[in-house]
Amino acid sequence: MSEKVIRAYAKKKRKRLTVENVLFTIFLYTLLLCLCMAMLYPIWNTAAISLNEGVDAIRGGIGLWPRQFTTANYRTVFAFHSIQVGFWNSVARTFVGAVTQVVATSMLAYTISRREYVLAKFITVIFILTMYFDAGLIPGFMLIRNLGLIGTFAVYWVPGFVGAFNLIIVRTFIKEISESLIESAKLDGAGEFRIYWQIIMPLCKPVLAVVALFVAVGQWNAWFDVFLFNNAHPHLTTLQFELQRLLLNALHMAGGAGGQAGADLALLGTDLVTPVVIRATVTMVASIPILIVYPFLQRYFVAGLQVGGVKG
Repeated sequence: MSEKVIRAYAKKKRKRLTVENVLFTIFLYTLLLCLCMAMLYPIWNTAAISLNEGVDAIRGGIGLWPRQFTTANYRTVFAFHSIQVGFWNSVARTFVGAVTQVVATSMLAYTISRREYVLAKFITVIFILTMYFDAGLIPGFMLIRNLGLIGTFAVYWVPGFVGAFNLIIVRTFIKEISESLIESAKLDGAGEFRIYWQIIMPLCKPVLAVVALFVAVGQWNAWFDVFLFNNAHPHLTTLQFELQRLLLNALHMAGGAGGQAGADLALLGTDLVTPVVIRATVTMVASIPILIVYPFLQRYFVAGLQVGGVKG
């Protein structure tokens, strides 16, 4: 009799726990769905406006779908030769900047993670100080000028060859790797570079993917360095700089400004294109490439951020 009571109690408990789990799961997924919709709606709405006819978009009230569908806004934006040049320059600086910083940062991080390297703490402190103290805009400009980087493509990636924050993250990750792996490789006759390339790099894929994503997003969105150093060199312009200039001209046109802004946007040349849709189109053009790349790195992203805590 007691055994039947125990089985009945266990069955009732499992049923109660199952109901609670189902209710909690429903609540959790409902909450996540609401948060997802709240984050996706602005992007979706911007895409709808960018695909809407310009004059009609001025009326407002566009939700998830364009009222008068058109691709004229995108054709107009990409009709500018400077936009095309800027797009390929942005792709190039994003790729070169991400690759060089990942390689350089990981090599330096491996070096300062070695216990036998006597200058490891000193170099780490020097890099950490750069996160708190900055010489300022004018000294930075003078340094770039004295290095002869103004008017060159190298100005986009050489100054940020190694990022202090990324360096600390990668170093922390490498310190979590078992020392026995490195010691075994040394006993087998492997040199430091071979250890770095064949052991450290493959094991660091998650954190390096995170660093690559951080650097790529920063490089893709950068425009101020173009304004400072390569404003007078149209062949070195970037997409973000040209989109920022186009958007600024569109806002000037909306305010009735003439001059160069009006002349530039005269090429838009049509009553179908307005500053409202230009702003939405520019936003989408700048965002879509990163949104496409991110899913491929997502599986590494969480794993890499788990070691984001800075250790001594």
